[in-house]
Amino acid sequence: MIKRLLALDGVMVVCHFRDDGELIEGYGMFEEDMMRRLAKFAHDYKRMVQGNTDQFSMFTRLPGWAPPGGWNVRGDKTTVCSVGNLVCVIDNEEASLNEVMREMVDVSRY
Repeated sequence: MIKRLLALDGVMVVCHFRDDGELIEGYGMFEEDMMRRLAKFAHDYKRMVQGNTDQFSMFTRLPGWAPPGGWNVRGDKTTVCSVGNLVCVIDNEEASLNEVMREMVDVSRY
């Protein structure tokens, strides 16, 4: 199912990981070791974002912040995107971030 994300322009790699950060499956231009590290990074970053949004919601009492729907880390040439237990790396010049995130939300529901 996650392979369909590779059909989007600019998607270089996509990975699905378990709740403990272990790689379930990964496809794309990275070697398997790099995919495992990407999955671990995404897991750790997801937990950090969840903790920050939980605290923000608790202290401000503003609704709608938790749980986070996803996150992005943008670099000069690539962006790491994650929704649920999916993570992908996209080329900033070729990919549409909005399109990738919409598809990731859809795929993460399966």
